[in-house]
Amino acid sequence: MTVTDSAARRPEVAARGPRPVRTSRSGRSGRSRLRSRAGYFLGFGAPGLLFYTCFVLAPLLLSLGYSLTNANAFQSQTRFVGLRNFYRLFQDPDFLMELRVTTILTLIIVIVPNLGGLGVAVLLNRSGRLYRILRSVFFVPVVLSSVVVSVVWQAMLTDGGLLDTALRSLGVHHPPGWLSDPSIALYSVAGIASWQLLGFCSVVYLAGLQGVPDELIEAAGLDGAGPWARFRHVTWPMLAPALTINTVMLLITGFKTYDFVQVITAGGPGTGTTATVAFGIIQTGFTDNDTGMASTMAVVMLVIVAVVSSVVLRLLHRREVEL
Repeated sequence: MTVTDSAARRPEVAARGPRPVRTSRSGRSGRSRLRSRAGYFLGFGAPGLLFYTCFVLAPLLLSLGYSLTNANAFQSQTRFVGLRNFYRLFQDPDFLMELRVTTILTLIIVIVPNLGGLGVAVLLNRSGRLYRILRSVFFVPVVLSSVVVSVVWQAMLTDGGLLDTALRSLGVHHPPGWLSDPSIALYSVAGIASWQLLGFCSVVYLAGLQGVPDELIEAAGLDGAGPWARFRHVTWPMLAPALTINTVMLLITGFKTYDFVQVITAGGPGTGTTATVAFGIIQTGFTDNDTGMASTMAVVMLVIVAVVSSVVLRLLHRREVEL
């Protein structure tokens, strides 16, 4: 091709105009990926988020709002009172008594099922049909309703009930008032709650025990470690995650205990000897119709549970890392 022919073709190329810009495939793939993620969120995340907003976040915000007012079911006008409800609450001897009862009950519920569940898990950490049946037996109370458990134990522990009859047949003429003695009733309620939660702790610890490598146990035995030394230095450190799960779950359960108290003792005997904060919230909100004060109690309890649970979780998690 000569130079003249090449020059003759240039005007034709210029007349065609600039070449169209092709869209990048990466741009199209990025937009399609974004649409795909949005579709996944609408399909899977949005229902859960909507449920959480309606049944968790919205009631929480409403409680916080009511706690700053004098809301009452039989009062037409609701006024903003600021932090006055919180000041009145911490001056109320009934609330301080309920907080003390809740603390004692929570400590028992955290300690007793943890220790008992660990012992049961160690005993049932064996193979065989009998041990499988026993595991199911110990877990049965967990799946029962707390109300059912409370009714059964109330019938057994009431004055003249099954336990009193058995003790009298053994020569005990004056059995203790398990539910009628103010100095014993709280510990009876805590014992019933601990009995139901024992199976849950046993299952969690049993899962942890079955995850301990046999090689470590055998190596410790070859080094001359006895059963207690093997458990203390090999098995127990491996159960740190199970201890964290059980402790936090029991802690939250203890702080929000209501059904056992309502069914077994109704806050008695006497005045508030077994009344927990959760029991007081229901009484204040639905019996006294003081919505503002009940919301204040709920907010205070939420803060206490959140702070205590966070501190305990952080401490136990740090122990897991150190082990």
